[in-house]
Amino acid sequence: MRTTPPNRPSVRRSWRRIGSAAAATAALLVAGLGTAVHAEAAAPSKAAKVTWAATPCATPRKSGELACNSLRVTGGTTAFEKANGITPKAADATTPSGYGPSDLQDAYGLTAASSSNGSGETIAIVDAYNDPNAESDLATYRSHYGLSACTTANGCFKKVSQTGSTTSLPAGDSGWAEEISLDLDMASAICPNCNVLLVEAKSATMANLGTAVNEAVKLGAKYVSNSYGGSESSSDTSYDSSYFNHPGVAITVSAGDAGYGAEYPAASKYVTSVGGTALSTASNTRGWTETVWKTSSTEGTGSGCSSYDAKPSWQTDTGCTKRMISDVSAVADPATGVSVYDSYGVTAGWYTFGGTSASAPIIAGVYALAGTPGSSDYPAQYPYENTSALNDVTSGNNGTCTTSYFCTAASGYDGPTGLGTPAGVGAFTG
Repeated sequence: MRTTPPNRPSVRRSWRRIGSAAAATAALLVAGLGTAVHAEAAAPSKAAKVTWAATPCATPRKSGELACNSLRVTGGTTAFEKANGITPKAADATTPSGYGPSDLQDAYGLTAASSSNGSGETIAIVDAYNDPNAESDLATYRSHYGLSACTTANGCFKKVSQTGSTTSLPAGDSGWAEEISLDLDMASAICPNCNVLLVEAKSATMANLGTAVNEAVKLGAKYVSNSYGGSESSSDTSYDSSYFNHPGVAITVSAGDAGYGAEYPAASKYVTSVGGTALSTASNTRGWTETVWKTSSTEGTGSGCSSYDAKPSWQTDTGCTKRMISDVSAVADPATGVSVYDSYGVTAGWYTFGGTSASAPIIAGVYALAGTPGSSDYPAQYPYENTSALNDVTSGNNGTCTTSYFCTAASGYDGPTGLGTPAGVGAFTG
């Protein structure tokens, strides 16, 4: 089993730590009674006074499972609501209270590309367990926002198990269903013309999730989003070769939601590790501004220097001799979160989510808009070759560290936000 390396902060959440208090919290969350309240992250989301709780899958239900990286808003007024003068509070499931497709496309310079690109491309979403309502919930999201239908019948949507079966699916899980809805909606928001392949692992172990990644690639997906992670271990390099070494495929992985510290598989040298930001409207040329997402010392985007994975040749920061997390980033702060429609195990309706589970499928969608990667390429390299097509995030931190850029935003590369956020598709093509 994995153990927490000694250089990681002792207060970090990891999938190995499921004590009695965490288990009680998980039980409340599964019952829909979780009321964890978080102080606002750093400006610009400070005035929103939003509350949120980790989704149930953020606390693994079995030993050896990995955690999803998502949080669901439970109250307050989100950045989207404040900017648009919307009065229903975020806990009102009848009305969207987070950013929708047009907001995200505008924030990341993707409006034209989202309209015209992506046809024939397939984004795979890899998650654990089954969401029986995945297709119908996605249909509600897409219909509400005026996106074209994406169904099994028209060939746009497909759901399979980790073995590729469309009929023998894993057991249902309401917590992972929230994660699945978030991932499917974000991929659709960025690349509405793309096909969507949902691959459901039979459990949240690395072996099963990794097998699902392999199945996604086998079925032809060139873009594979993964919104889960756990503590690093000496087994990670073998997982790299078994599950993530897929040239010609853009594999994105969320960096984690527990603040400063490296997680796997975000640390894999074969993937694009995706950090998280707080995203708000602004009176500047871009119309938006971003900072590092941080709520507290134990909640915020992950980042850090891997203890095990080798540094890829294209990553040139000098403070970390091994793989550095992250490469790029996108919105993840729940207070500046995204709208999601979900109905399995919760009151059917609109919810606002945050966490780096939002940023990973967003970046997968951007890769899809940018076009098919070269057959021998590792697309994680692309942003390093096209840094001018990124919004450099230069303020905020996700904790404390001895090497400043590991946890603190700076001009150019830094751990929490990588090289920055998309400014169009230019940084995501070879």
